Amino acid sequence: MNHLKKLHQRVAFGLFVALLAVLAFGQTAQAQLNPFSSGWTLQPEMSNLTFQSVKKQTVVESSSFATLEGEISPTGSTEVRVLLDSVDTKIDLRNVRMRFLFFETFKFPTATISTQIDAALLNDLSDVRRKTVPVTYTMDLHGVKNTYEAEVYVTLLTQDMVSVASRTPISVGVADFNLMEGLGKLQEAANVDIIPSATVSFDFIFARNSTTAAASAPTATTAPASVALEAEGNFDREACKGRFEILSRTGNIYFASGSSRHDAKSEPLLDSLANIISRCANMVIEVGGHTDSVGSDASNQRLSDARANTVRQYLMSKNLSPSVLVSKGYGESSPIATNDTREGRWKNRRIEFKVISN
Repeated sequence: MNHLKKLHQRVAFGLFVALLAVLAFGQTAQAQLNPFSSGWTLQPEMSNLTFQSVKKQTVVESSSFATLEGEISPTGSTEVRVLLDSVDTKIDLRNVRMRFLFFETFKFPTATISTQIDAALLNDLSDVRRKTVPVTYTMDLHGVKNTYEAEVYVTLLTQDMVSVASRTPISVGVADFNLMEGLGKLQEAANVDIIPSATVSFDFIFARNSTTAAASAPTATTAPASVALEAEGNFDREACKGRFEILSRTGNIYFASGSSRHDAKSEPLLDSLANIISRCANMVIEVGGHTDSVGSDASNQRLSDARANTVRQYLMSKNLSPSVLVSKGYGESSPIATNDTREGRWKNRRIEFKVISN
């Protein structure tokens, strides 16, 4: 009897150990099946995001962004951040127009693409190496969020490197993100007609966080404008003139009706302007105030003088020397549009900047 009892005890203990082994194996297998375990980090030097636009009905231009950031969390939550100041059209002043007139990066420096990838769809990726996966993603651009559906290619490049790429170009409408006004400014500055949509393609490369590649990826950029593709140090005269002409078109310096006190929402643009002025060494920059034709000539002259001087004072508060800035009011004498419409009067009420000496 004691022998049978000990035998039963050994059998029971063996079954218990076997059950623990099964449970442990099941947990290990489940962890191995999770393709996002430990998380993944975007590799910006290996990734790309491009967009194509069409001007003059038939001329196709391809542009890209030089600085991307992103990650896939262990739960499959994915986010890619596009630093819009890094737009690359291959032409310096075209980049500046895209930044300040279209994307308004001084207010909206980053576009974000986010989605939740279903891990169950990728459990066999190590076997098939490449899959087409449907995703529902949200794009946050210019202060507007929209949700779309698309298919992406997910390709296992190595056990620690994966590519997530668009299966077909994705059409993005300008109006979907309140960018029509910026498109109008862009068209006026470049003197071309531009179709109000673009097609976007991407190939994002992610490295597993346990690898050296992921550890060496750059951290989030603290100063978005620092990623702009432009000459380091001081600008030459032509680069300064071009920038001031573009910034004069933004329409993002605001005053209450009849007031010379600028609104606080003007300051992101003015701060960007101060940085540019600081890089236009040995040049004198004029801040010019302009009004519409509503009111008397004398009152408009006083108002334009006061507004131009207010902007000059703000810029000097950013450690700019008073000797590099002058202000001048032009009143209603230099309209750039008709004063017979509300839109025309809005365009005429403006602050302009220009190089007057060096």
